[in-house]
Amino acid sequence: MIEVVAGLILDGTGRLLACKRPEGKHLGGKWEFPGGKVEPGESPSDALVRELEEELGIRVETATALTPVVWDYGRGPIRLHPFLCRILSGQPHPHEHSEIRWCGPDELGELDWAEADVPILEEWRAMDTR
Repeated sequence: MIEVVAGLILDGTGRLLACKRPEGKHLGGKWEFPGGKVEPGESPSDALVRELEEELGIRVETATALTPVVWDYGRGPIRLHPFLCRILSGQPHPHEHSEIRWCGPDELGELDWAEADVPILEEWRAMDTR
């Protein structure tokens, strides 16, 4: 089982950051919450802080952990650990994605999400009290 992390990054107006995987890569063209693999000896929270700095050039703090999602895209199972995050410094830039977009709750359903991210999005919507 490969352990991976994903960050649900909210801006000050309640929009979520969505990131589009580049064409030609696994799941190319799909939207996802940014993150990546947990390295040996690393906690999921620490892995997410590291990955978001590498992928987006931002420093975050993790907050609420959401329910992990186990998924298999045909390459072996992953366990995706999602966290709500807050940006401490920096502005997100797509270093490893073809596009990034701040989306309001009504815009999120218009995107073609990677399948493992869909249950995370649904859990976030259920806990959203705006």
